[in-house]
Amino acid sequence: MTGGKTALNQEILRETIIEAIRSKKGESITGLDLAHLNTTICGSFLITHAASTVQVKAIAECIEDEVRDRFALKPYHREGFGNSHWILLDYGEIIVHVFQKPFRDFYDLEELWADGHRTDYHS
Repeated sequence: MTGGKTALNQEILRETIIEAIRSKKGESITGLDLAHLNTTICGSFLITHAASTVQVKAIAECIEDEVRDRFALKPYHREGFGNSHWILLDYGEIIVHVFQKPFRDFYDLEELWADGHRTDYHS
């Protein structure tokens, strides 16, 4: 029973993050399910990008606010706010990557983790 509750909470957390991204006009939201891989530190990635550093930071802050307000949860780790080219928010089983577009293209996490099961969410 605990496993089902955890899975449900992860799905609700994922949907909360996606809605926060959408509310700040994040583009090309992609989920990578990595749970079936033995070499990962999390169950999934959520990836999005924005046109400017200001928007990247606004998306990340909105995610933090929504997750904190709904679940009383802070990220275990957060980085990238200094330059806001690529902000990472680690929520344990879900790691969120918010990029500025050229950095998303350069690092291409979707290709790097191509063994993950990909889901594209409509903005």
